[in-house]
Amino acid sequence: MNRSKHPIALSLAALVMAGIVTACGASSATQTEAAGYSDEHGAEESEPEKGPHGGRMLEDGAFALEVTIFETGVDPQYRIYPTMDGKPVDPSAVDLIVTLSRLGGKTDTFQFTPEAEYLKGDGVVTEPHSFDVAVRASHAGKAHTWSYESYEGRTTITDAVATEAGVTTEPAGPALIRERIELSGTVQLTPSATADVRAVYPGRVLRVTKTVGDTVRKGDTLAEVENSSSLQTYSVRAPISGTVLERRTNAGDVAASEPLFVIGDIGAAQAELHVFPKDAGRIKPGQSVSVQLAGGDLAVVGKIDSFLPLAEAGTQSLIARVILPRDAGFAPGMRVTAAVDASETQVPLAVRESGLQRFRDFTVVFAKYSETYEVRMLELGRSDGEFVEVLGGIDPGENYVVENSFLIKADIDKSGASHDH
Repeated sequence: MNRSKHPIALSLAALVMAGIVTACGASSATQTEAAGYSDEHGAEESEPEKGPHGGRMLEDGAFALEVTIFETGVDPQYRIYPTMDGKPVDPSAVDLIVTLSRLGGKTDTFQFTPEAEYLKGDGVVTEPHSFDVAVRASHAGKAHTWSYESYEGRTTITDAVATEAGVTTEPAGPALIRERIELSGTVQLTPSATADVRAVYPGRVLRVTKTVGDTVRKGDTLAEVENSSSLQTYSVRAPISGTVLERRTNAGDVAASEPLFVIGDIGAAQAELHVFPKDAGRIKPGQSVSVQLAGGDLAVVGKIDSFLPLAEAGTQSLIARVILPRDAGFAPGMRVTAAVDASETQVPLAVRESGLQRFRDFTVVFAKYSETYEVRMLELGRSDGEFVEVLGGIDPGENYVVENSFLIKADIDKSGASHDH
């Protein structure tokens, strides 16, 4: 737990040079003098006294409590050891209540029952273990009270500094989670977009007027051929408009039944995507799909148009076709990746994946209350790369950091927050 208090004023220039937010850390723990706290010169306070079980000692004259949160093999629970003049006290002789006040106005109250040599709390101490603690105990007709701060994963950063650093927040709430299947493939011309151009009659090629890369219109002359039978010259014309993809003849050749040219409408392209057997049942014509140039920024959104009738022998994958817009910029032969929205589910609570960070052994976001940020340990469900379903750990409507959350984590790490009870 962070028990230091060290506000640092930052200029924007310092913020940019440092690359992290180093605004004031979490507020220090303040406790009654009987609980063992002191404040040297108004700066750093001493660490609380530790008991034989590693817990915080709360003392009031000869009577004392050692407060521990036990979490080995069980959900975190309070185990509090009473003593008098340093000797154990029968737990059944002590009445005890602990109240935890959390950010956002939440309170948790624990009643205690004797067990072995300690008093055991009647509930789980939920994460984060960051709260203001109030302890009330009664023993031998005398009442004892203590209060102290026990913070972890918490820091305070002024709104001005957070804004300059690009830290933004939004409330946790419902979201549409899309199950996406990743595919890969290549861009090909549509079947109707190419034409093989042959000589009408066999004969000698007298002249070739077009070559590879030339743009032609339907009816343009590609070559002139002398008919072997009549010795009359006729023109070989383009049957469609497009681009000359292949030229297979030169002047002096003899034209027979083989194609002389291949013409293609390169604007009529489709993505041919490999769908492996494990995903075949979940991808259907009509589903939305985003197609992106592999390694590039070029991207479009379309729909699965149809499947080729036969699977590939080697991989057993089916080929799904996506018709690409004529002006999309994709060229035949390009490699592409794609993501298919296989299903959509509305979930009641989700957060953006951009806000997720690691804290201890948890995946977390950072909730914001005024200028204070605090970790929220999440139990997560389904994800689609943008949103992730939340099963527990943050409340609907609770504001959390969605952009530059790593700056909050850096500031918490810098302040030395620990999981110490």
